[in-house]
Amino acid sequence: MSETLRIWGITALLTAVSSVVSQGAVQVLSERIESDVATGAFAFRQVPAPVRLDAAEKATFTLVDGQRDINGGELTKLTDGRLPQQEDQPAENFFFRAGSAGGRLVADLGDVVALRQINTYSWHPGSRGPQVYRLYASDGQAPGFQAQPQRGTDPETCGWKMLTAVDTRPKDGEAGGQHGVSIRESEGSLGRLRFLLFDIARTSGDDPFGQTFFGEIDVIGMDSVAVPIQSEAPPPITRSFVADGGRYHFTLDTTVAPDLTEWADQKLRPVVQDWYPKIVALLPSDGFTARTNVTIRFRNDMGGTPASAGGRFVNCNAGWFRRELQREALGSVVHELVHIVQSYGGGRRGGPNGTRMPGWLVEGIPDYIRWFLYEPQTKGAEITARNLDRARHDASYRISANFLDWVTTNHDPKLVQKLNAAGRAGAYREELWKGATGKTVEELGTEWRRFHEQRLRPPEASKD
Repeated sequence: MSETLRIWGITALLTAVSSVVSQGAVQVLSERIESDVATGAFAFRQVPAPVRLDAAEKATFTLVDGQRDINGGELTKLTDGRLPQQEDQPAENFFFRAGSAGGRLVADLGDVVALRQINTYSWHPGSRGPQVYRLYASDGQAPGFQAQPQRGTDPETCGWKMLTAVDTRPKDGEAGGQHGVSIRESEGSLGRLRFLLFDIARTSGDDPFGQTFFGEIDVIGMDSVAVPIQSEAPPPITRSFVADGGRYHFTLDTTVAPDLTEWADQKLRPVVQDWYPKIVALLPSDGFTARTNVTIRFRNDMGGTPASAGGRFVNCNAGWFRRELQREALGSVVHELVHIVQSYGGGRRGGPNGTRMPGWLVEGIPDYIRWFLYEPQTKGAEITARNLDRARHDASYRISANFLDWVTTNHDPKLVQKLNAAGRAGAYREELWKGATGKTVEELGTEWRRFHEQRLRPPEASKD
C-alpha cells in the first residue's frame, strides 16, 4: 500500500475542516463541522449528505466483536434513515460500551453489489465525535473466507482485503462536531462486493468514553437511486447575550421548548450573567482560563436527568424544568455552570501520576456553591433528623456540600478553591486536607457528623 498523503484545509466559512487521504486507488474524503454551527442536516460542503434507500438499508449488520453500550441505540440506528438532531443524543447513535477498546461490525449486503461509495457519519461535542476505523471488504468467494473474524484475527488472512484506514481526529484543537467520511475509488467503483467489515477503535487511549457516536452508515451502489435524508429538526430558537463586559458569551437554545423562551430570557439569563463570572472568580487556579462561550440548551430526550453539563454545553431537561420553574430550575443551572468551570482533566494534566477528582467532590463543590452561596435562603442542603443517617462527608451532592460548608467555616475558608485547583491539575491527594486543616478528611467527617448529632439531639437528652 502506498504511503498515506494527507492534505488539510479549511473551508471559506471556517466551519469545516476537510481532509483527503489517498491510499492506492481508494480515496477517503473527510470533513468536520464544528459543534457551534452543526445542525441535524449534516450539511457538509464536500462529503455527500446522508441518504436513505441505499444498499445499507437492505444489509444485515452484525456485531462480531465488542459490546454495544446500553445507553446507545441498536445496530439498526446505522441504517434507519434517521439522523440525530442534537450532538449528544446517545439513543440515536450506535456506539461501543464505555471503557472498551472498540469492536467489529460486519455488513452483509445479501448479494454481490458494485459499490460507488461508503459513507459514515458521526456527531458529538467531544471525543466521541471523530471516527477511527479500518475498512475491509470481500465478495465472500475467497478460499477460507470467514464472514465474522474476531479481534485477534487478521481479516486479510481469511478472505478479506483492507480497503482503507480512516482517522478523522484533528491534529490540533477541539475534536467534537459532525464528522463525515466518504470512501470512494478514483476510477468510480470500489469493486463488486458483498461483505464490509468495520474494525472500529476508540478515539483516545486514555479516555474511556472515546467511543464514536455513529449516526448513519451509507453504502451506495453504482446503480443506487438514493434519496437525501430530510432533517427533522425544528427551526432554531436561540438568544445570545454576554456577561462581564463582553468577556463571556452565552447562547440560550429553546428550540425544543418554545414555551420556555420567555422564562429563559427573563429569569435564567440574568442569573447566568451574574453568576458565571462569580463562579470563575471562586474557582481560580494558575494558568487556567474558563470557557468564554457557553450554550444552555433545552432538550426533550434526557429521561429522568434534570440537567447535565459537558464541554461548553449545559443541557436542561425541558419537561423537568416546566415543573420546577418556581423551585429548583435556576439553581440547577448554577450547579451545571460550576461543572463547566471545574474543567477537571480526569488526571491527565497530572502526568503519569495524575489522579481523578473523587466523584463526591465533583458533585459536592457545585452543590456547595449553589446551596450555600447562590441560594442559602432555601436551606436546601441542611442536615436534618431525616437525613442524618445518610450524613457521610462523601455522600455527594447536598450532603457533601454541607460538609464543605462546615469545613470552610470552621477550618479553612479557601479549602474549596484549593480542592478545585488540585482536581483541575490532576493532583488531588487526601493529604491536601491535613495540610490545609491539620486533620484528615475522615477526622473532619467525624467531627462534622458529631456536630450535627449534638445539634439535633432532643432537649431532654441534652439536659442529661
